[in-house]
Amino acid sequence: MANHPPYSVVLSYAEDRQRLTVQTIDPARLAPLLAGKLEMPILLDEYDFKLDDEFARRLGVAMLNLIALGQPDIKQYISVTQEPIDKPSQP
Repeated sequence: MANHPPYSVVLSYAEDRQRLTVQTIDPARLAPLLAGKLEMPILLDEYDFKLDDEFARRLGVAMLNLIALGQPDIKQYISVTQEPIDKPSQP
């Protein structure tokens, strides 16, 4: 497996091209741009440090909702369950 330096991930929606783009950037170069901006910490201990399918689904929903706040035209394409999806109980 390739060895990568630490990086931040940026998700953008290009409305004119109707596409989402994921890019990586050095966190030190990104930090000055983020100063004073909206920050929504996600505390891993609140999820018992389980980055499972439901965590990924909820993270994705949150990202789409944040994009839609600034670019509401994307809402017409979003049809996801906003609330956590309960897992079936084990017998």
